[in-house]
Amino acid sequence: MAELYIDADACPVKAEAERVAVRHGARMYLVSNGGIRPPAHPLVESVFVPEGPDAADKWIADRAGTGDVVVTSDIPLAAKAVAAGALVVKPNGETLTTANIGNALATRDLMADLRSADPFRQGGGRPFSRADRSRFLDALERAMRKAAEAARHAGQKEAGT
Repeated sequence: MAELYIDADACPVKAEAERVAVRHGARMYLVSNGGIRPPAHPLVESVFVPEGPDAADKWIADRAGTGDVVVTSDIPLAAKAVAAGALVVKPNGETLTTANIGNALATRDLMADLRSADPFRQGGGRPFSRADRSRFLDALERAMRKAAEAARHAGQKEAGT
């Protein structure tokens, strides 16, 4: 059975992810260093990691693998999850795969260099929109179906059928 891992700090789609996980009967982990409400559904578990750089990312990366789905905006975490065989969906609905994760890492590094070169630059990305939320729900639904199929296929291989 597919598991869903949410990099929950500053994630704008926790409630949407919970609805999809419950609909699929999948275990969901909301991983953060605190500050989120405990979920009401028994399939959803809050995991609180110690404060520190990338503690939530490390927890997720150590556990997510083939047949799992990870929701994160963190590109290095996404790269680790993709390498482990997990499906990755960003909160804006973009999916990260072996085909595009290298480009995403390079873009992230370039943007970090540009930001550090201009200390007076202000502002960030565009605000999260209803269209982003809709794209996310569609992408997560597809990823959960694909993960469930991968889990079924892996189970058949183990059973020797």
